[in-house]
Amino acid sequence: MERVVATRTSAVQGAMVPFMSFLREVEAAEAERGPRLSNLAFGNPQDLPMRGYVDALQHAAEPEHKDWFAYTLSDPGAQRVVAESLRAELGLPFDPEDIAMTSGAFGALAAALLAIVDPGDEVVMNLPPWFFYEAMIVSVGGVPVKVTVDRETLDLDLGAIEAAMTPRTRAIIVNTPNNPTGRVYPPETLERLATILAAASERNGRPIWLISDEPYRKLRFYGAPFTSPLSLYPYAMMIYSYGKILLTPGQRMGYLALPPTLPERRVVRDAIMTVQVAGGWLFPNALLQHAIAELEPMTIDLSELARKRDHLVTALREIGYEVHAPEGTFYLLPRSPWADDHAFTRVLIEHDILSMPGAVMEFPGFFRLSLTASETMIDRSLPGFAAAFAHATTHPAPVSATATVGVSR
Repeated sequence: MERVVATRTSAVQGAMVPFMSFLREVEAAEAERGPRLSNLAFGNPQDLPMRGYVDALQHAAEPEHKDWFAYTLSDPGAQRVVAESLRAELGLPFDPEDIAMTSGAFGALAAALLAIVDPGDEVVMNLPPWFFYEAMIVSVGGVPVKVTVDRETLDLDLGAIEAAMTPRTRAIIVNTPNNPTGRVYPPETLERLATILAAASERNGRPIWLISDEPYRKLRFYGAPFTSPLSLYPYAMMIYSYGKILLTPGQRMGYLALPPTLPERRVVRDAIMTVQVAGGWLFPNALLQHAIAELEPMTIDLSELARKRDHLVTALREIGYEVHAPEGTFYLLPRSPWADDHAFTRVLIEHDILSMPGAVMEFPGFFRLSLTASETMIDRSLPGFAAAFAHATTHPAPVSATATVGVSR
């Protein structure tokens, strides 16, 4: 019988199986455990939004002219706000016209891939990745090439990245600060990566793009230094989302920024605008763009986030967990006491703690916790973490608990 949906769509669905299977497990756990469940699996808000955020939307909702809510591409005022902010933050002379306002980081990544990737092109992605990199690469006909980070330092494995470069390589996605490791890649790593990409581009006779995914750029602990790859390599694009720094993931606004050093910027600008329209209007709503002057300088309480990081890292280490203190993002990535991380996260559910198995992120042997959980939620979870660790260190992982998600593909 003839296929009902497109072959490419089936491939995208296949790439999303681990995450979608995990979502079904989350739904089952929430239905069974109810409000006593401490949900540390996702970076969702657990408190009301910042009052200033609400005020900014209310101010922007008052129309100033008849086209206030008309079709809006990248609003020039929003582009200016972003360019000025990036100049001040990163010291690079961004041009407002090089800022494409997008529907969050999702829309920015979709526009980037649509603009530069042809069917059959290879896109290198580092493991552990954001859940949807693979699906989005496949959706444009690209071929994901997976390279695991160093499992001890959590830094990029530059030797493996260099070995992964082929004549078909078109792009690499680098997420810094990294979700879920919390690693902020140091400038020496990024400089060496730029050298590798430049050499491979020269061999291939066409540029290899560096897509720098930076939605957690401002979520760094205790002033951890940050270097954007855009300051080191010309064929680059920056992805950003306001949903992280403002903890409003349902309000979709971000941008795709081109560095001032990029050759043929006008050609790339036009290509991005074209794919934003043809790709399903990948622009933010007009209201969010009108509010950006007030939203840009806002942040969630970073001192509170740091307190939660320190508290949970210290408590888990005292229990016996091996856990790296992240330099950025709002995630922890402890090592699982069992090699089968999925089996261990099921034990955590039995103790009313919801976490994300590393296998879902193609990084087995670890599990992810979100610091967006409330302090009350974190405190009540600590006895459960202790009980689960005690169980895991006195019992072997059950053979029957083979993970149903995150299976190597």
